[in-house]
Amino acid sequence: MATEQSTQTPATAPGDTRIHNIGYRSYDGPRLGRGYARLSLYSQSLRGSYGLGRSVKSKVLPMLLFVVMCVPAAIMVAVAVATKANDLPLDYTRYAIVMQAVISLYVASQAPQSVSRDLRFKTVPLYFSRPIETADYVRAKFAALASALFILTAAPLLVLYVGALLAKLDFTDQTKGFAQGLVSVALLSLLFAGIGLVIASVTPRRGFGIAAVIAVLTISYGAVSTLQAIAEVQSSGDAAIAWIGLFSPITLIDGVQSAFLGASSAFPGGVGPSSGEGVVYVLFTLGLIAGSYGLLVRRYKKVGL
Repeated sequence: MATEQSTQTPATAPGDTRIHNIGYRSYDGPRLGRGYARLSLYSQSLRGSYGLGRSVKSKVLPMLLFVVMCVPAAIMVAVAVATKANDLPLDYTRYAIVMQAVISLYVASQAPQSVSRDLRFKTVPLYFSRPIETADYVRAKFAALASALFILTAAPLLVLYVGALLAKLDFTDQTKGFAQGLVSVALLSLLFAGIGLVIASVTPRRGFGIAAVIAVLTISYGAVSTLQAIAEVQSSGDAAIAWIGLFSPITLIDGVQSAFLGASSAFPGGVGPSSGEGVVYVLFTLGLIAGSYGLLVRRYKKVGL
């Protein structure tokens, strides 16, 4: 820290000058550059998503949600082992769909935590002073939240897989199902992370961010499910049900995995999109992920000015 070496002297006449040695010294250490700064921001944001390195209060909710995600998987494994079942009670690809409420709550709590404090305390311009740039900040935050979500959603699948092998279920079938489940939750993690960060970046108030994320994820799913049920009752056809599913993040993932990963669909009637409709689902999902990233970059370019 800079120190002022001069001592206080009596007031001098106008025009007199003083020289102060404030003790600044040049830095001769290594310059680690943008890559190191980006990696550091990623690791700190990922740790913060589970409250690591923060207060005990900050650890409670993310750790509790992690346990809530894994406990049903452990119970299913125990039932399969005890009853000597020939298969698990729930497919790997269906687990995240069933536990969507927990995942949505996690996104709502951690997306604002990742970005809202930087906005509230106006520290974002400090990140961009040097050497990190806007795209580096967005990539680090996006990757950190997506990684945290992948850990949250993949951990129970690992519990199911290990339990299935302990129950001596067919190795090939279980490995295939486990791999399909990992692909599904990886896509879900990217999609939910992008949506959550875009919404949270709009307001510096964490409470508003939490409420907005919950509203978007839950209301969209409720509205889509209701419209799909109405379409089924009115016999509008499977195509109408499939197209309605494009307007909710969780039904998007459901449609992609039922079209290409051999998963059973949660759509009314259990009929998911066809292969052709599934292509639209994939493009729409990837478009939302890319669009979320682009919106975040534009948002932080304005904030960093």
